[in-house]
Amino acid sequence: MKKHMKRMTAPRSWAIPRKVSHWVMKPRAGPHAKDAAMPLAMVLKDMLKVCDNTREAMLIIGGRQVAVDGRTVTDKKFPVGLMDVLTFVKTNESYRMLLDYKGRLLLVPIEDKEKGWKLARIDGKTVIRGGRIQLNLHDGRNILLPKDQYSTGDVLKIELPSQRIMKALKLDKGSLALLTGGSHPGSVQTIEEYKLRRGSGSNTVTFKEGFSTIKENVFVVGEKTPEIKLVEAKAI
Repeated sequence: MKKHMKRMTAPRSWAIPRKVSHWVMKPRAGPHAKDAAMPLAMVLKDMLKVCDNTREAMLIIGGRQVAVDGRTVTDKKFPVGLMDVLTFVKTNESYRMLLDYKGRLLLVPIEDKEKGWKLARIDGKTVIRGGRIQLNLHDGRNILLPKDQYSTGDVLKIELPSQRIMKALKLDKGSLALLTGGSHPGSVQTIEEYKLRRGSGSNTVTFKEGFSTIKENVFVVGEKTPEIKLVEAKAI
């Protein structure tokens, strides 16, 4: 695996200038895929602009001043991705990572009461010894349950950092979903139908707004109203 990345070939989800230098920091292997997360140092420098260069970002991170999902992070390359909650320990300012309407990662300021939980999508399930169910979440987390009570595609509202399940949001008709890919990334739509397909083809989700996309592009964020503070609405 290459340790370096050219700035011009950085993922399209990174909202960074492309021609200011040749190289850019590569995120470390972790809870999110490379094209779905940014290194923590770049988040501070290029997104929040709380420092002017990587050296200053490293001083902030090394000083244990930044927490991600309720845990202090000291790795400058730690990947910060969708729905992660970033908090500055001293100022108590918090942000949630979302997407803008071009599919680029964007930090949204949140209130203090929102920093204690996050939304995590169930991307897979595994039966382990003793008949217990292991939920595999989109951010690399695993949660063990005594019985099978959730479906893949459902989204859990979990407490941070304990991972206690506070609420479950079903991938079902009437739910509100944030689109993470396709033709309308970053928009919130109302689910009309969730259709399961036989074979290797992707399951599809149809929306009241009159279009559909694959299940992997759908992230449920609420039932009748969104659970999270969203990016400013844009007409489609």
